[in-house]
Amino acid sequence: MTDTTALRVRFAPSPTGDLHVGGARTALFNYLLARRTGGIFILRIEDTDAARNVPGADERIMRDLRWLGIAWDEGAGVGGPHGPYYQTQRLDLYRSAVERLLASGKAYYAFETPEELEAMRARAAACRASLRYPRPARFPDESDVRRARQAGRPVVVRFTAPDEPVTVRDEVMGEVTVAAEELDDFIILKADGMPTYHLANVVDDGAMGVNLVMRGQEFLGQTPRHIALQQALGLPTPRYAHLPLILDMQGRKLSKRDGDVEVHAFRRAGYLPEALVNFIALLGWSPGGGREKMTPAEMVELFSLERIGRTNAKFDREKLLAFNTDALAAADESRLAAAFDDWLGVADNPLTRAGVPAALRPALLRANRGMRTFGDIAQRCGFLFINDDELTLDPDAVAAVLTRDDNAGFRMLQEVLPALESLTEWTAEAIDAQLKSFCAARGVGLGKVAQPLRVAVTGTTVSPAISDTLALLDRERTLNRIRRALAARV
Repeated sequence: MTDTTALRVRFAPSPTGDLHVGGARTALFNYLLARRTGGIFILRIEDTDAARNVPGADERIMRDLRWLGIAWDEGAGVGGPHGPYYQTQRLDLYRSAVERLLASGKAYYAFETPEELEAMRARAAACRASLRYPRPARFPDESDVRRARQAGRPVVVRFTAPDEPVTVRDEVMGEVTVAAEELDDFIILKADGMPTYHLANVVDDGAMGVNLVMRGQEFLGQTPRHIALQQALGLPTPRYAHLPLILDMQGRKLSKRDGDVEVHAFRRAGYLPEALVNFIALLGWSPGGGREKMTPAEMVELFSLERIGRTNAKFDREKLLAFNTDALAAADESRLAAAFDDWLGVADNPLTRAGVPAALRPALLRANRGMRTFGDIAQRCGFLFINDDELTLDPDAVAAVLTRDDNAGFRMLQEVLPALESLTEWTAEAIDAQLKSFCAARGVGLGKVAQPLRVAVTGTTVSPAISDTLALLDRERTLNRIRRALAARV
């Protein structure tokens, strides 16, 4: 940072769904900035658009932020001196602001129906222009309002746009000036009595002492309206920093068309929060020096507005997967166990639905060293949670491994079965030694034995190392499945 001002920043999501990775990036950058400057990070829920609100979405957003380790100092769920932190609980503040603007002539009532407004837009479009609401020569008074309501017309309040240009001095995007003729008399209070986003946003930032607003670049076009409102209400204008867009690898707006985009989806898929946070931090920001891997504490130390770029960020899923693979490999036993337990509690797949006994979890983690996500465990170890008589052998795996070369795989199963039956100690180490001895005696590579065994006991060609696979399955079930596979030989 170029100064030491303790910043008051906020993340203000609407409860319209789960936390998107773009929202998580905004929350993270605000959090880092607050920690870097010894300031305050506020969480505010902007829930005035009832038609779009999703029940429980606010709690899910808070759940996802906590999972990521992004803690807020004031706001929903924790309280603070500037509450309440849900906008629907702050309506008196907005109405008071509207009354002040009406009294000073900086706002006025309007009564057009949706059909009338649409007709205005059509006329403007016919002239190849966008609609700029025609300000009346005389502002309606309370008697006009009563008559409009009696006639069943909608009553809204519009802001009187200033007659001079408005300049946004953005600390990421630079200086943006909007000419007076481009500013419209936008609505600040809707017909249902609820404030629009613009009014509520400005009033709350002022009341909560927010002195830097950092949000996505998609809001930059609205910022001149907010500055004009701040000036009309006598509120200080905070510093602004608009973050570059996050695009997919084809340069399109990030969406679910090529994968999950919600934080909780990555949690359910088996990603570590520290890997996801590290990856998200690099979407538009660079610590410099080519550095990429950082702890949260290191991010706080390195973060600055000056190193946020203007170039749109690319959401590289392969890079995220590599980050997660490295984070899983570097995690110590206790961290890995805690994260695995968390994943088992939220994921939905055959493994988690079957329930994984606590005593089996350390062995599963050891057997899946090198995994990319915890989801790999479900893919590679689902065979453990299938009854022997319900296991089906994948036809492609049978063709590629067991029946190929005149049933070579079946013959290998027939030969190795007695060697496994003779084992009295059923551990991964003992199984590994027995299989290596068997291979050496016959002059074959381990793969020639391991793959037929893998298909016989898992039904597929994918599982952990064969010694770990058989040890996890246990002696009785392993031998039973080999015998069943041999019995199914055509």
